[in-house]
Amino acid sequence: MKEVINQVKSLAAGDLVCIEWSDASIGKSLSNGIGGIDVPVKSWGVFIGVLGKRREHVILAQNCFRYSDGLFDIDYTAIPLPWATSASVIEKSHVEAEEAQVLLHSFTINEKAKSGEKTTFNRSRCSQRRLRNH
Repeated sequence: MKEVINQVKSLAAGDLVCIEWSDASIGKSLSNGIGGIDVPVKSWGVFIGVLGKRREHVILAQNCFRYSDGLFDIDYTAIPLPWATSASVIEKSHVEAEEAQVLLHSFTINEKAKSGEKTTFNRSRCSQRRLRNH
């Protein structure tokens, strides 16, 4: 786990990355009563940061829609950091650092508006969602 945390810490906002992680399946036909089965997953996207107060999540922007007011709508994946098994850079600075900061800003203002809280991200499961600022 320490190695993965170090890999994630080495990522820079704007890097195109691949995060490998284990999801869990609780489908009865797959588990035969054994319980959850780890499901290996690879997610690719632009790294915009690690957020979360109770549980840290790696946030990957996958589709970004830029509007004239400087905000973005974002399709993103949030991966709980403890579920990550590997993090690697595909391309450094795929998105310029300034634009990655705008993506992060767009993401955090939308999450704050939805939750009414001061925390930026506090979901407990991995999710892919569409962020809409307009």
